Amino acid sequence: MNVWIAIAATAVGCYLAKVLGLSVPAGVLERPLVRRLAALIPVALLAALTAQQTFGDGAAVMVDAKAAGLAAAAGALLLRAPFLLVVGVAVLVTAAVRALG
Repeated sequence: MNVWIAIAATAVGCYLAKVLGLSVPAGVLERPLVRRLAALIPVALLAALTAQQTFGDGAAVMVDAKAAGLAAAAGALLLRAPFLLVVGVAVLVTAAVRALG
């Protein structure tokens, strides 16, 4: 039963967040600061999620094959490789490090 309460609370929270976002006046959304924040917040959230999934292991920091794959992907991005190649390099390096270690 607790799962359904959590699902209902999440649904209500999502709906209220949507209504709150739609009720913001257009003048507020046109401000330069708000525009810059709206452009940068998704990037920051994605970076935080990537870091947490790569280096997080409960309460400890863990460096393993995922970190090597992330480093390889970063290197491929610096070389301006296409996105699919970046993903492929990360997958191959992660698999190789796991197979070797």
